[in-house]
Amino acid sequence: QVQLVESGGGLVQAGASLRLSCAASGRTFSSYAIAWFRQAPGKEREFVVTISSSGRTTYYADSVKGRFTISRDNAKNTVYLQMNSLKPEDTAVYYCAAGVNVARGYDYWGQGTQVTVSS
Repeated sequence: QVQLVESGGGLVQAGASLRLSCAASGRTFSSYAIAWFRQAPGKEREFVVTISSSGRTTYYADSVKGRFTISRDNAKNTVYLQMNSLKPEDTAVYYCAAGVNVARGYDYWGQGTQVTVSS
């Protein structure tokens, strides 16, 4: 099994930056694609970005493209989400997820970390 723990959330003002971390267990971490999702109260869960197991391929939702950057360090079993130019609409609980075959969905989820952006 893979366990994921998010960290780095907090309260910031619009225009600020924040870096989230997703730390994973297991030596097979490098075989998993990792994604970030977010969910605001009363709204559906939203895809943010995904990164391939190698880290060579990424895909961003249009809402964050050009502002957010995902990266991974397989030696540290950690994925990072650098968030710049934050907007109030970025406010949500952010979750990282792992999957071997993402066409089947993501199999493992972290507990989430709260990001709040004030205006």
